[in-house]
Amino acid sequence: MKIILKGQPQSTNNIYKSHCRFSFPKVYLTKAGKDIKDDYIRQIVKQWKTVPLKCPISVVIDTYHDNHRKNDWDNFHKLSMDSLTNIVYEDDSQIEQAIVTKHYDKENPRIEIEIIPL
Repeated sequence: MKIILKGQPQSTNNIYKSHCRFSFPKVYLTKAGKDIKDDYIRQIVKQWKTVPLKCPISVVIDTYHDNHRKNDWDNFHKLSMDSLTNIVYEDDSQIEQAIVTKHYDKENPRIEIEIIPL
């Protein structure tokens, strides 16, 4: 099954922040990050019509960016993978393999995620 998340893929650098309190670092999701995650969840629920998978899985991820800026491929998946939790699979620790490809599509930026039970 393939899930398509419309919109410009967002880097974790822009949606997660950290601060130290009493010498203990804490990472948190910003309001903008929460809004994007909520949007992803709405899109996923509309597309995934079965119970969450319990088996190990493989994912094939294609990110389509609207520009040719330098985008590190590994910064664009945490939020989308976390958004699939409890909808597509029980936990993203079930992912045993991931294949990631970066593309450019100025007119239709998105993330396409193919879920393959193993």
